[in-house]
Amino acid sequence: MNAKRTPLVQSILLLALIFGLFRWPAPALAALGIVSVQPSTVSSNTSVDLVVTGSDFADGAVVILENFGALTTSFVSATVLRAMLPAGISPGVYTVTVVNPDSTSASLPNALTVVEPSPTQEPTATNTPPSDATPTPSTRPLLVIDSYGTNVDKILAGTQFNLSIKLENMGGRAATNIVAVFTPGDFIPRESGGVLAVSEIDSGEKKKFVQPLTASSELSGKDIATLVMTVNYTDSSGTAYTETFNVVLPVSAPRYVAGPTSTPTPTSTSAAIQRPQLVITAYESNVSQLQPGSRFELQLQIQNLGNQLAKRVTMILGGGSSGSSLDGTPTVGGVSGASGDFGNFAPVSASNVQFLGDIASGSSYNAGATLIVNATTNPGAYPMKISFAYLDEKGNQYNDDQVVTLLVYSPPQLDVNFYRQLDPLFAGQPGLLPLQVVNLGRKSAVLGNMRVEGVGAQFSNNTILVGALDIGGYYTLDTTVIPDLPGPLELNITIDYTDDFNQAQTISRTLTVEVQEMFEPEPFPGEGGVDGGGEPLPISETETFWQKAWRFVRGLLGLDSALPTPGEFFPGEIPPGEIPPGESPPLEAPASNSSGPKG
Repeated sequence: MNAKRTPLVQSILLLALIFGLFRWPAPALAALGIVSVQPSTVSSNTSVDLVVTGSDFADGAVVILENFGALTTSFVSATVLRAMLPAGISPGVYTVTVVNPDSTSASLPNALTVVEPSPTQEPTATNTPPSDATPTPSTRPLLVIDSYGTNVDKILAGTQFNLSIKLENMGGRAATNIVAVFTPGDFIPRESGGVLAVSEIDSGEKKKFVQPLTASSELSGKDIATLVMTVNYTDSSGTAYTETFNVVLPVSAPRYVAGPTSTPTPTSTSAAIQRPQLVITAYESNVSQLQPGSRFELQLQIQNLGNQLAKRVTMILGGGSSGSSLDGTPTVGGVSGASGDFGNFAPVSASNVQFLGDIASGSSYNAGATLIVNATTNPGAYPMKISFAYLDEKGNQYNDDQVVTLLVYSPPQLDVNFYRQLDPLFAGQPGLLPLQVVNLGRKSAVLGNMRVEGVGAQFSNNTILVGALDIGGYYTLDTTVIPDLPGPLELNITIDYTDDFNQAQTISRTLTVEVQEMFEPEPFPGEGGVDGGGEPLPISETETFWQKAWRFVRGLLGLDSALPTPGEFFPGEIPPGEIPPGESPPLEAPASNSSGPKG
């Protein structure tokens, strides 16, 4: 039976082998992974700063604790994350998961153990030990700095070196899950992201930490500099402890201090520091309101408030520094000004580096620069960094950084005009002003009252609330005006609005219209006492019924149906004084006689 099944078993094994070979490279596609979580054991009654180490962490990654949720996470580097574990987590063993912003994730099972807090023991009564008795060692771990040093003789600004720190456990218990965090400041951590970890330091044991550092360029002119080191660790029961150390390191090229060498005297006074000090005491722009796309002149008043001459002063807009050699002496042409911030303001017509020459102690210097506001800059208050690189009388180099604040506005872009051709205006007579305001800006605007005023005229319906105007939107106002005199009339249109800094502002426009002489209609000749030069027009008699009927019939036939002019008569009408044909003229009555007829 086994011999018969051998070919089938071999086929299955062959297929499994082929399938495994094709499936084997798949896990290499996911670079995200978790190596460890420090500390791995914590107490449930304290909050702990966890350090998660791994690979391919992205800025914005989140640490998630199983059955609890997301923790407050800080991105340190592509291999280190810091997450705050709050107090009150239920005891147990938890899986830790890291989720990158692109939704990729990696998990480490059994990465964190939360234990119950150790019970507090009641003090027991003991006999007072003799004065020469040896004190009982501490029942907790206690880490202190035993010694530290660097691998270089002199620390210069901008140079790199390694700092070695030896920690010693002075406590009576072992310290576990030790995490040392170096805070950037005068020195910037390199390579490790400022986080070093050691699993355990026994009681009385010493261990050395080596952290690569870079001295900040701001250390020029300083004698000493400090580095803050925070050490987090736990004991065997999971209780967390934190120690903070300030490591002080000497810096080369100290500032020159004038005066005699200090000697032991009963009362010592500090010698005055002899150095130049450049300060921007005032600045202004030739444009009252900076807007996106505005070109303006920035005027700076620079004063030397120190007690020495400032030599070879260089002003760098946007921030920068002047280079130096390894021994601290300045190099010719070593000015770095290309790394400044020019996202909102950029120099035009000249570079951002200006040579100002020498500035004596107590004197002032007026410098200027032409700048432009970026067209994409939003309204707001923007700081602008300005650096000064100069030398003192001894050749010591200084780099001073200062900040000025520039305000950028975005007022509404409006067009105020007539929306149709203006009708003629006459003095003393009412006329209509068909006004219109249009939003020409790239964003909507909220406007207040719109008013129309002017000298030498009376206005009505001349104030209205505009409100919100969309991009390209318009609003009309029909104002009635009665000019007093003929001639040009200036119309003052004002529109209220609130700017980006919640301040009331006004937009004003002026339109000029022409007013004509007052119109007086002339009376017809013969009316109103005007002599027409002829006979007065006869007064037409009242039209009879048959005359009206005849005009109606003429109108139906398409003939002239207008009223007859004086002297015209309708057909068949007998003019006055004429005798119709076939009739005899009426007999005249005999003249009356006072005597009767003769018999």
